[in-house]
Amino acid sequence: MRSQETPPGLTYRDAGVDIDAQDRAIELMRQEVRATFTPQVVTDIGAFGGMYAFDPAEYSQPLLVASIDGVGTKLKIAFLMDRHDTVGQDLVAHCVNDILVLGAKPLFFLDYVATGRLAPEVVAAVVRGLARGCRQAGCALIAGETAEMPGFYQPGEYDVAGCIVGVVDRSQVIDGHTIRPGDVLLGLASAGLHTNGYSLARKILLEQEGLTVQDYVAELGTTVGEELLKPHLCYRDPVERVRAVVPVKGLAHITGGGLVDNLPRILPEGTAAVIAKGTWPVPPIFKLLAARGRVPEAELYRTFNMGVGMVLVTTAEAAEAAQECLNVAGTPTYRIGTVTEGNRRVEIR
Repeated sequence: MRSQETPPGLTYRDAGVDIDAQDRAIELMRQEVRATFTPQVVTDIGAFGGMYAFDPAEYSQPLLVASIDGVGTKLKIAFLMDRHDTVGQDLVAHCVNDILVLGAKPLFFLDYVATGRLAPEVVAAVVRGLARGCRQAGCALIAGETAEMPGFYQPGEYDVAGCIVGVVDRSQVIDGHTIRPGDVLLGLASAGLHTNGYSLARKILLEQEGLTVQDYVAELGTTVGEELLKPHLCYRDPVERVRAVVPVKGLAHITGGGLVDNLPRILPEGTAAVIAKGTWPVPPIFKLLAARGRVPEAELYRTFNMGVGMVLVTTAEAAEAAQECLNVAGTPTYRIGTVTEGNRRVEIR
């Protein structure tokens, strides 16, 4: 009579989750994360939560400001390029800019990285970008989560999201309520697409035109992949410099929705904005997308930033000083329009 052997029991690794790989990823990213710690960080990596010693006595009426976001389908370009150390920096810059427009100083950042099969070196590269972005912005990367979810993501792909918390004194909040007709719109140059419009850009360049990320495009002066991975700029330093020089009445981060949808978010009732085309240099990538995709102009200005990553509103009297300050800080800035009377709309002409 043949004996029947009992099959071995299943492990978590058999189900697709490798705890050892997670531990290795943590070790690879440990020093990068610690390098972002400020004196206010209380906990080390591995705690169930991150603790931050916030001192409200530094402010008369402190307001905490929080935002959360992702990188969108720019990640697809990172997968194709097999380069993962820039998208984390993009994410931090995007989130910092989102609270910066309210006048907030970033305090700390939290990240979430999820993938089907955890590759420690890839996750470590993503976190390296996150840490670089946090050091650039002066905030601490105090906590994060790396989730291995077999069967949920395509092989070799992952998603990343982040949450930022900052602070601003109530008296220093920038919300646009003092904007009036006659004020000037200054456009701070972007580095390219930043983190928006990638679904349309990929459809035009990779699907319709049949290009690859390795293809060199003369109009761009670089490859498709290098152009599309250009980092999302962080505007904290130039904005803080200009705030010390002139009154900043409003700031708009130009992300999804472009100038048309983002600028009205800071315009008070009774005001509108007129933006003059040709007052700033439109980077070649946008001209290429417009030509190859035959994208209607209205669609261009609602999908892409068109070379303007942030809009700053100040008085007509202070505009020249503000522009000079920003240019000296290394952020090319252009006088792109004015505030008029109207119903919170943006006209581009």
